[in-house]
Amino acid sequence: MFDQPDSFDVDNPFQLALSFGMRDDTTLENFYPLRNESVVRQLKQLAAGQGEPYLFLWGESGAGRSHLLQASCHRAGALGRSAFYLPLDQLLGHGPSVLEGLESLDLVCIDQLQLAVGSPEWEEPLFHLFNRLRDAGRSLLIAADRPPRQLPLQLPDLKSRLSWGLVYRVWGLDDEGKCEALKARAQQRGIDLADDVAQFIMHRSPRRTGELFALLNQLDRASLAAQRRITIPFVKEVMDW
Repeated sequence: MFDQPDSFDVDNPFQLALSFGMRDDTTLENFYPLRNESVVRQLKQLAAGQGEPYLFLWGESGAGRSHLLQASCHRAGALGRSAFYLPLDQLLGHGPSVLEGLESLDLVCIDQLQLAVGSPEWEEPLFHLFNRLRDAGRSLLIAADRPPRQLPLQLPDLKSRLSWGLVYRVWGLDDEGKCEALKARAQQRGIDLADDVAQFIMHRSPRRTGELFALLNQLDRASLAAQRRITIPFVKEVMDW
């Protein structure tokens, strides 16, 4: 059951954000930045309340947009700033009332914006939220599957607002990049993942980075429970490959 609070507790924003599916293991440090270094730099500034107060990220599914939005919320919270993550794929059914009062927060992150495009019920409240955040001197981070100019918006004023600020493409990883990202994530978890093991996992698992990292988590738990290293025979045994 979704309960929309009457007002936001800016002293404990993550209690609210976690109710909307924000993962606690998403950080800017564990995002593999290949071709996205400038995006990560800008997000670090945004989370700290510095630089451009409005950023728009776009890219293909699986490129890491949601990770970056959630990671920005976590970083803002670690710096003592209030932040809120709104994944529209989970919230559309609850209506635009979820946008009320957000201008009291330091950083608002709206994910999957393309799902609200074309709906007057959502476009006008989004436009007003943009204005309230700007007037209050707050920061806004938006992500969608395409740049603002390609979104089929019905409200011209909202289309104009979304073109303000900085617009970045989030580049997805090719298979080689995903393999490197998998090894980097393993290293961050204290796992010595050999090249041949990483390649073996890549050739047999789903190629989306989120699914790869979930598989790594599963192998890590199994490795700790069995007190065994993650080798190709161990991966075969755990994954039944």
